[in-house]
Amino acid sequence: MIPAGVDSWYHEKESAWLYRKVAAAEADPAKSALFLKLATAAEEQAARWQLAAQRDAPATTEPRLFVPSLRARIVARLLVRFDPRSLRPVLAAMKLRGLSVYSAPLAVAGHAMPTSVAQVGARHRSEFGGGLRAAVFGVNDGLVSNVSLVLGVAGAGAASGYVLTAGVAGLLAGALSMAAGEYVSVRSQREMYEYQIALAREELAEYPEEEAEELALIYQARGVAPEQAREVSRALLANPQAALDVLAREELGLNPDDLGSPRRAASSSFIAFALGAAVPLIPFLCGFTGTRATTLAVAITLLALFGVGLGLSLFTGRDALRSALRMVLIGGGAGAVSFLVGHAVGVAIG
Repeated sequence: MIPAGVDSWYHEKESAWLYRKVAAAEADPAKSALFLKLATAAEEQAARWQLAAQRDAPATTEPRLFVPSLRARIVARLLVRFDPRSLRPVLAAMKLRGLSVYSAPLAVAGHAMPTSVAQVGARHRSEFGGGLRAAVFGVNDGLVSNVSLVLGVAGAGAASGYVLTAGVAGLLAGALSMAAGEYVSVRSQREMYEYQIALAREELAEYPEEEAEELALIYQARGVAPEQAREVSRALLANPQAALDVLAREELGLNPDDLGSPRRAASSSFIAFALGAAVPLIPFLCGFTGTRATTLAVAITLLALFGVGLGLSLFTGRDALRSALRMVLIGGGAGAVSFLVGHAVGVAIG
């Protein structure tokens, strides 16, 4: 029987391994040192669990070797290309501690007052993790919706040419709908932000001293001494453009650099959905017909859904295999229902 502490030992060893990867990817020496200390603490806790396991295990039990999980290796690979701050949702799903350094409010006890606009806006930066998660969901939407359409038409007994035509139409309709919705959403949000920033620009031009005092009050509420808060706020507001940037971030909670591009959002949604929706069409595009094409479409889609589930486990922290199987069951269930409904309609019409 496996000792109860083995899973805890593995978790601590994997955490220590990932902490070192985060420390290596972190450009800030203070943050890097923090994660190295957390790695040491995790190693010490793992050693305690190992001693406990050895007391409970037979004397002939060989020492266990730590091998990082596939998910941990994927996260480590992502850390090579993207900074830890942008991967915070993924790291949180791996149950790493210390991530509050990427979201802590400014000017709390023990932290220096920001002295540049870049520092003020650092906590508002958009995250790669969120974009990746949106892409995964977009691919998943395309997969499930189009395989359901293809199986529904195939279940009705339509010829392969009609199934392919319906699938291509579903791909275009779904991708265009997703792109249009995303464009309108981001465009509307951007217009609202631009309107609020315009109001802040007018107030700054008309009441510069009052705006500086309001910004100082924000910093004072975070624990900064009144005189220091006023001094820094005046320094930040000395440059009109920089002042507007600071006010947008601090008073409105907006980041002018992250308003988002409607065209980019629309194109990303279109591509993600189209990639997923194209998967069930591959056998038909390759010339397969009839039952064979439908069977291959189902097999390829289930494999893709399995991969989507593995990808989502990076954000949920759940067991990767369980997440993958859940996606297969959900997508497979939707396709099965569509096939049965299409078959019933085909029989009724025929």
